[in-house]
Amino acid sequence: MSSIVVFGASGQLGQCFKSLAEKERISSIHFPGEDEANILNNEALEEVFETYKPLYCINCAAYTAVDKAEDDRETAYKVNKTGVENLSRLCAANDATLIHVSTDFVFKGDQSTPRNEDSAAEPINVYGQTKLDGELIVKELLEKYFTVRTGWLYSEYGNNFVKTMLKLGAERDELKIIADQAGTPTYAMDLAASIMHIIRSENKAYGTYHYSNEGIASWYDFAKAIFDISGTNVKVIPVKTEEYVTKAVRPAYSVMDKSKIKKEFNIEIPYWRDSLVTCIGRIG
Repeated sequence: MSSIVVFGASGQLGQCFKSLAEKERISSIHFPGEDEANILNNEALEEVFETYKPLYCINCAAYTAVDKAEDDRETAYKVNKTGVENLSRLCAANDATLIHVSTDFVFKGDQSTPRNEDSAAEPINVYGQTKLDGELIVKELLEKYFTVRTGWLYSEYGNNFVKTMLKLGAERDELKIIADQAGTPTYAMDLAASIMHIIRSENKAYGTYHYSNEGIASWYDFAKAIFDISGTNVKVIPVKTEEYVTKAVRPAYSVMDKSKIKKEFNIEIPYWRDSLVTCIGRIG
């Protein structure tokens, strides 16, 4: 397999790629640390390209603290826009294909039908805007790229909703969970496997794609499933968004249409609850 470098290797998705590489014994995929591969450090990035000579770069590096971004705009823009620009320029200069991970938060989320890749992007928070700006930079600077939008990511690695719920469920008798925001819980291991499938296919259908698990759920549904599958005895109370105020506004409907990625790469996408069973089994 061609040389692959994963940026943001210490994050949740980066760790899923590590696990996948170990399981499948892929020796051509490299995971430089942040000190070696900081996307805000052009000199360091140039050394990474010189050392590994990648044909594919997978960008998992991102500023993902949605609420914090509202007050820390400068850092969010540096990582999600400037860092992506740095990486894109080096990919272009070295004829490498960039696989850039983006988010469903580029959409306003005020419609009740799944968004496809051609739907208008209208972010309603700083995080979503910085990720959209990053997407536009990739599109402007590169011909050889795959931007993969995803959302509601969880896994056995890092900090995420599943691990938070398991922790809180063990500590409390009841939890209030938002029931009027809909999306699709997505197992990061499934996303990593699909991105590796895209690389292996050598398909040159560059552009933007959507990937999440199949199905639709609210955060309430997601939490209920976590507790049911894990056998956690906790009362879950559904609440409206207005009862749980956050710094950043969230899209009410974050469901994405995956028809394009399924058709182009012949990818079979698991149902969200089936993947949740797998993940909780690995955590437990």
